[in-house]
Parts: sequence; structure tokens; C-alpha cells
Amino acid sequence: MASIAVPNPDAFVFGVSRSVSGRQWRWRGGPPGDAADALRLGISDVTARLFTARGVRVENIAALAQPTIRDLLPDPSIFRDMDTAAARIADAVTRGEAVVIFGDYDVDGATSAAVLIRFIRAVGGTVSHYIPDRLLEGYGPSAEALVALKQAGADLVVCVDCGTQGFEALEAAKGAGLDVIVVDHHKASTLLPPAVAIVNPNRIDEDEGAAFGHLAAVGMAFLVAVAVNRELRVRGWFSGRPEPKLTELLDLVALGTVADVVPLTGLNRAYVSQGLKVMATRRNAGLAALAAAARLERAPRASDLGFALGPRINAGGRVGQADLGVRLLTGEGDELSALADELNRLNDERRAIETLVTEAAIAACERAGNAPIAVIAGDGWHPGVIGIAASRLKDRFGVPALVIGVDEAGTGKGSGRSIPGVDLGAAVLAARDAGLISAGGGHAMAAGVTVARERVDDLARFLCERLEGDVARARAVDALSFDLALAPAGVTPALAEALEAAGPYGAGWPGPRVAAGPVSVVKADIVGTGHVRVILAGADGARVKAVAFRSVDTPLGAALMQAGGRRLWVSGRVSQDDWGSTPRAELHLDDAAWAD
Repeated sequence: MASIAVPNPDAFVFGVSRSVSGRQWRWRGGPPGDAADALRLGISDVTARLFTARGVRVENIAALAQPTIRDLLPDPSIFRDMDTAAARIADAVTRGEAVVIFGDYDVDGATSAAVLIRFIRAVGGTVSHYIPDRLLEGYGPSAEALVALKQAGADLVVCVDCGTQGFEALEAAKGAGLDVIVVDHHKASTLLPPAVAIVNPNRIDEDEGAAFGHLAAVGMAFLVAVAVNRELRVRGWFSGRPEPKLTELLDLVALGTVADVVPLTGLNRAYVSQGLKVMATRRNAGLAALAAAARLERAPRASDLGFALGPRINAGGRVGQADLGVRLLTGEGDELSALADELNRLNDERRAIETLVTEAAIAACERAGNAPIAVIAGDGWHPGVIGIAASRLKDRFGVPALVIGVDEAGTGKGSGRSIPGVDLGAAVLAARDAGLISAGGGHAMAAGVTVARERVDDLARFLCERLEGDVARARAVDALSFDLALAPAGVTPALAEALEAAGPYGAGWPGPRVAAGPVSVVKADIVGTGHVRVILAGADGARVKAVAFRSVDTPLGAALMQAGGRRLWVSGRVSQDDWGSTPRAELHLDDAAWAD
């Protein structure tokens, strides 16, 4: 098994003070504590040492390693407007009113909508959905859409993952006599739009509920379902009908939580941990069809939600029909396989478009030079992939990035991604208040804007000035954080399995990073879209298969391809190799350093 002991928390891992990408290698949380007590509790050696090294007290390891909804779910009534929202939705169910779930077009929006649709159907309500077209309607509710829904017979609209900044749209809905509830998690302004209820842990006036500001919208949607279910129970609604089992919705909650890259801490950790167990049963026929389309045959892992299932749901909203994801997640019957195949095809199309836009954005960013935030605009860039392009720029240059696609009318739609410690959502709201953008919002790690072509440079200057200090502090020590150090022979299927058991991993609880070496590169070649695949050999003769994704034109890729006879220390994550019948482990590399 891998060597996990850390001799000196202040020392560089393997002595690496500057890697090929210019970073220090540091221990994540100092030396592991005494894990003996944890071992006596029946927790595995790797899990115990990993958790103690991350600062978790021994008595808390079991709860964090096996989080439960029972222990972590709050009373929904702690959130402002929750009881009002629950009563109004319960009224709609018991009166047979027409409820429409108005969702965002991304995974969080689709899963939020699916949770409430499946729940309302299960309790005997009448419900449908509306997902706006990204290109034609843009983000969030519009006045035209809400008024049209009222005219078509809607009695109640519940906006999920959007609506907190929908002032004009909700004013129009109020004027048309349409009741609207907002269930969201995006940052709120001091003033709120008119609505029956706005359930959002990130309201400025939130009290106890503010502790749950890290939830995705789908996590809030589940809490709304809990509150409505309780209200219906109090009213005696279930005296003549079965009460739904709400835990069966946790597969959807897990998918939206991971895909929205919110921190996997607290309740989110329980959502994902328990949701993966529900997903493994394949009870949701739409998710089962999507897993089949993605060739995911084993029990899903958290990484599968972010890299296999989530992108396929997103593809409908990015480059296809916006409501395909909701239809798949709430549907039954023969159409599901066709929907999953269509989303799979659209995901391939999205990848091709994304590659073109990302390459153009990277080139523009390199021409622009260093800046505390990369604000890059291009004519005709597809708005469905600019968020992915922003993520690529953020990863490549280590700064927040905002990528803007400008249409023929001169209107730019931008999507941004941030780095830890830099609140991009708050900066975008400040830019809106300053009159630099016509619309915008988001949260700390991601945000969107609508901006006129002629104001892009002004917006860039504003964001750079506002965020310069935060970015500098966040990058003051440009370091990678490590959990384990091991010889190449330690990269085994047993280690991969043990590390996976200490998950789920994601934002706020990152997958364990290991340092291994020294190694020689036996073979290196380029595969796929710029991935470098290598065979590494240790001094003991052990060989390890590894891949560095999208690295061909980076310092890491160059080092691997040109290593020659020089030895390297390598950094990455241990992954289980699912191909073939023999269990194997491989490294997914993110950095390297010369060992001699």
C-alpha cells in the first residue's frame, strides 16, 4: 500500500519547490494525525489517514465518511418564505391547479425541475415544465414567457435555478395575475422581485438558512419537496393515497449538485453519497437510459456525474432543444432511449464546437497578456459553449475567466468561471449596479452576463480593478496540495478502490492528489483531442499507465513528450481503469517535476 506518512508538513513534497508548470508541491493539511482510534472504529487505513490529514477529528470521520440525510437535513422552515411556498404549492395540488416548473437550461435547472415535477406527480398534482431556449430567450424568466404561460392556463409557476434577479418578468407576471414562486441559490440583491415566495439561502436577509448557501438549486428544490410533503401530510392528503418516498429523488439531487460544482460539504455530501446509492439501482428510467448511452455499466461514481452524465444533460440546452434533459429525467416508456441517444449525439456536437471556441479564446488570451481576470470576447462564438471555454481558460491561466460571444446585433452573452477565493458572482452584480451590463448574476465560482459589444472593454477594466487584490491573494502561493506520496508500485487497484471509498469527491472535498516517482517515460504519444498518454517506469521496475488530459501544448505535455532519459516526479489522481476484465489502476496527471 502507498506510503502515507508525512515527515514534515512544512517541507515540499519530494522537494519540489517549482514544477514544470511553475508550482510548489505542498502537503494539503499537514501530517496525518493518530489514526489508530479511527482504525478501531472499523474505518479503513487509507480513509482514516486521509481524513485526519485533512484536519478531520477522529470522532467525526465516520459521519463524514458515511453522511446521512437523517443527520444533516435541516428543518425546511428555517428558510425565509419556505412555509409560504409549501402552502401555496400544496394548495395547487389539492385544488387541481395547473403548475408549471420554469427551469434553467443547465443540469442544475433540469434536475431541479425534474425533482419537483416527479414529486408533484407522485402526490397527485397537475404539473408541466417550461425551459427557455438559450439562444432565443436567454437565462431566466422573461415577461413574455410568464404572461404566455398564464394565458395558456397556468395557475402557478415555480422558477427553479433562476428568478432571483427576474424583476421585470415577475412584475409582468404579477400584473397578469400569475402566482410565481422562486426556488434558487444565486446571489440576491438587497431588493427582491415580487413573488409569492422567494426561497433562496443566498438572500441577503436570510438568517439560519444562510448556513446552506452552498447548496445547488436542486438541493433547495428537494427541501421544498420535503416541506410540501409535510404540509400535505398535515392536511390529511395522504389518508387515501400513498405518501411518496422522497429519498428516491436523491439520484437527481446528486446529479445536479455535482454538475453545478458546488462544495461537497455538509448536506451536499449527504445528497451525493446517498444519491449515488439510489442511482445505482437504476430506478429512474431516464437516468438508466442516459447511463447506457454513455456506456456506463458499473455503479456510478461522483466523477461520472460531472464528466459523463452531466455534460450530456447540458448538451440539450447548449446546442440542441432546451427541454430534452427534463423530458429524459421525468419521462417513462419507449422514448427514453431515443432521447438519451439524441443527447449523446448533441454532446459530440457540443465538443466539436467547444474545441473551436476554446482554441480561439486561448489564442486571444495569450495575445492580451497577463491580467487578474481574463475577459475575452469573440464574434459568433456559440453561447452554448462559452462557459466550458471559460473553464478551460481558468484552468490554463490560473485566473478567473469570462468568455463572451457577441451576436450580429452586437449583444454579448458571457459566461465566467472563477478560482477559489475570488467571488465572481458578487463582482458581476456590482458591474450590473454600475450600469456596465444589462443583465447578470451568479455565485462565487460561476456567473453570466449580457453586455453590449461597446461596453466589453469597460467591463473588463471594472472586473480587473475590483478583483485584482482577491486574485493576487488567491495566487500568492501557487501550489498544488497533496494527500499521498508513493512509489510507482503503490499505484494499484486496491489503492484506487480505497481512495474511492473515501469520497464522494468534488468542489470542497477534492479527489486525493498523489505524488509518485521517480519515474522514467517508457512511451509517450498523443491521443484524442490533445491528450498525452504515457507509460511510466519506476526504479523498481513497476510500470504505470498514465494520461495528461488536454496537455499537448502545455509545459506538462512538453515534459512528458520530451523527457528522454531524464527522470520525473509526477502528480495526479489514482483512477480505476474500467477497460478489460483485469482490474487496473492508472494515473491522471496534472503536473510533473524533474527528479534529476
